[in-house]
Amino acid sequence: MNESPRREIKVLQINKLYYPEIGGVEHIVQQLAEGLADRTDMKVLVCNRKRKTLLEKINGVEICRASSICVALSMPVSISFFRHFNRLKKDRDIMQIHMPFPLADVAVMLFGFKGKVVVWWHSDIVRQRSFLAIYKPFMQRLLKRADAIIAATQGHIDNSEYLPDFKDKCTVITFGIKPTNESLQNTHADDVIILFVGRLVYYKGCDILLEAFSRITGAVLRIVGSGILEEKLREISKGFSHKVEFLGNLSDDEISYEYANCDIFVLPSVAKSEAFGIVQIEAMNYGKPVINTNLPSGVPYVSLDGVTGITVPPSDVGALAEAMQKLIDDESLRHEYGRNAYRRVREEFTESVMLGSVMELYRRL
Repeated sequence: MNESPRREIKVLQINKLYYPEIGGVEHIVQQLAEGLADRTDMKVLVCNRKRKTLLEKINGVEICRASSICVALSMPVSISFFRHFNRLKKDRDIMQIHMPFPLADVAVMLFGFKGKVVVWWHSDIVRQRSFLAIYKPFMQRLLKRADAIIAATQGHIDNSEYLPDFKDKCTVITFGIKPTNESLQNTHADDVIILFVGRLVYYKGCDILLEAFSRITGAVLRIVGSGILEEKLREISKGFSHKVEFLGNLSDDEISYEYANCDIFVLPSVAKSEAFGIVQIEAMNYGKPVINTNLPSGVPYVSLDGVTGITVPPSDVGALAEAMQKLIDDESLRHEYGRNAYRRVREEFTESVMLGSVMELYRRL
């Protein structure tokens, strides 16, 4: 007797923004949407920064970008989001919400959902404490409603102010990427290349990075990304601007080149808003040593101190400068950490394992 085919699971994935918007969470949403498109009926609901709703199909995935009135506290303000939420949820089996995202919490409360709710918890809200007083009841209600909560590391759960109350429904699924075999040599004959990739916002710690960089010798610093602090950072680097390059936003291929061509990758984040730092595994994928910070999040779990790089205290200019100078001066140590980083990505952070784990969770629900 022939076994009946498994019914395709219908998933609605919800986040603030989507590719080509740049960000770690946006990257994960895209990976899940495209990586599970052949195993699920996947749709994505996000916001558009502009006052126009867009219905698109990108790499085989249906995307609805709800129009926004404006952006406040780094969040789109969108009335049309609720209308599209109510429309798209009707035939879905699973709703996957990337938190924190207040619009999603409110939408679930207002319109409900009969299927299973999966929350991927990316970070606590750290800076907008006054807003949190208003948002917290909605957030806790959604966490209580959730059938499963995903976190990228155990540190996300243990160090969260909110997840320990819901430990029984938490599961760890680590972020992953596609391994690459590419490698490039440093094109600078005399200087070591230090690379930073990310948004130029407060918690990334680029002001600390530049102050530390001003104290070292033998390197150039390449900064990929843009943000509200760019002008301030350019001002800080004026005295040594010939050693600092602000590259702005780059294409995926251009960013890959920067990872492959650098000697050291640095993630100087200063607040646990930096919950994981996917850019770390992207650099490690090319065999690069990483300097990161000992935040109470998943960041120091990704690149290990004394194994794949050096971990320093957050906001410690002296320690960061010392770590950079140590790797600048010791080429053999750079290569040792880089080899370890390359192996660690292939052992711990592969996209296929991440996608398989999420799919297994969907089926179990």
